[in-house]
Amino acid sequence: MSPTTETLTAERILEATEEVLRRHGPAKATVVDVARALGVSHGSVYRHFRTKAALRGAVTKRWLDRTSDALAGIAGAEDRDPRQRLRDWFQGLFDAKRRKAGDDPELFATYSVLTEENGEVVGEHIAELTAQLTRIVEAGVASGAFTAGDPKAVARALFHATGRFHDPCHAREWKRPDVQDEFDAVLDLLLRGLEAQRPS
Repeated sequence: MSPTTETLTAERILEATEEVLRRHGPAKATVVDVARALGVSHGSVYRHFRTKAALRGAVTKRWLDRTSDALAGIAGAEDRDPRQRLRDWFQGLFDAKRRKAGDDPELFATYSVLTEENGEVVGEHIAELTAQLTRIVEAGVASGAFTAGDPKAVARALFHATGRFHDPCHAREWKRPDVQDEFDAVLDLLLRGLEAQRPS
């Protein structure tokens, strides 16, 4: 079935947009390029995304959501030890970012530009990630594994304290052979700080 005879959906447009961005980069990719890749008129694309900015924002959100969706299962595993959940969650975040940067560096560079353009989308993504972290911290407090006055504030602090291992501006450092050891040392320190104080 040809693209013109298939039902045009927002998801198909976003898939095509990602491919166009990979091929042309964010500076040169246009809605006309996306429409051409789909075999439709650019007006058909605009019926789903009213502006070029809306399309770029949606494709950025889709890219970021892949990470938060993958981590949601770890955050929601209520039957697991909160300390291990926290470690696995951060390891999952670090691994996802490293894969994106290493497996497709051109697309990673493109999305680094798009995230700069789409501050609101990035803010929503960070809010989702810190909400997942908050859930883990709350479970740790409830079980007695963690001591935390305000789980939301602790979650934000944890996220910022580990920024070197998930903020794209540090992507070049993720190739260093000792970066996993450094990540483990930071996580060990943070977990020790969270663990409930035992009576002497």
